[in-house]
Amino acid sequence: MGDPGARDVCDALAELANSDDAVHLQRFFKTGPGEYGAGDVFIGVRVPKTRTVVKNFADLELPEVRLLLGSEVHEHRLAGLLILVTQFEKASKPRTFDDATRRKIADFYLDAVERGRVNNWDLVDSSAGQILGGWLFDRDRSPIFELSASGDLWRRRVALLSTYGFITRGDATTTLELAESVLGDRRDLTQKAMGWMLREVGKRVDRDLLTGFLELNAAQMGRTALSYACEHLSAVERAHFRTLRPE
Repeated sequence: MGDPGARDVCDALAELANSDDAVHLQRFFKTGPGEYGAGDVFIGVRVPKTRTVVKNFADLELPEVRLLLGSEVHEHRLAGLLILVTQFEKASKPRTFDDATRRKIADFYLDAVERGRVNNWDLVDSSAGQILGGWLFDRDRSPIFELSASGDLWRRRVALLSTYGFITRGDATTTLELAESVLGDRRDLTQKAMGWMLREVGKRVDRDLLTGFLELNAAQMGRTALSYACEHLSAVERAHFRTLRPE
């Protein structure tokens, strides 16, 4: 019997597919015409079940992962990304550290982002911080700024969510710089990503960095981003920052 391939992953997911869940997921992820996930296809496998499948294919070769990411089926792409995260995290552990493998996976991931294969919010959120955030923490971070500057919704969200890997290591600089650069982006998924990362800065790095940023920028922030960013502040503080926004 040969090494497992993308087809084996797809077959394992197909065994867990549920048509009712597929209908729900297509609606939940906004796959209708003109919506952010327009054209995305679901077979109806919930994330916990996808993660169970991924455990059995953790060592899948990158060419096979590329086939998964090329699929029109959302769950196939998610499985491919979760496999990449698993491999990157293994290569980042002290006992199994392999920087060449980490570089290869990071480059592979960036290519997938550029090719539009990381193209829904859950795909971004389950991979960007782990892979790019882990790889670029102590390296040149220009790839993140290039992704954000493109203006593409998914590339921009990848950029913002990548900084979660920096935040968890105590560094908020890139998050704050990126957030300031996209203040005018009123797309809901950008607003939520920006506000979420700012909130995490306040929780995990320095509360004063968050409130200082809000003092300077709340007036230019969208309502959604501001609401997310203020979530763990006091009621008095939330009210104060809301008053800075022009109605």
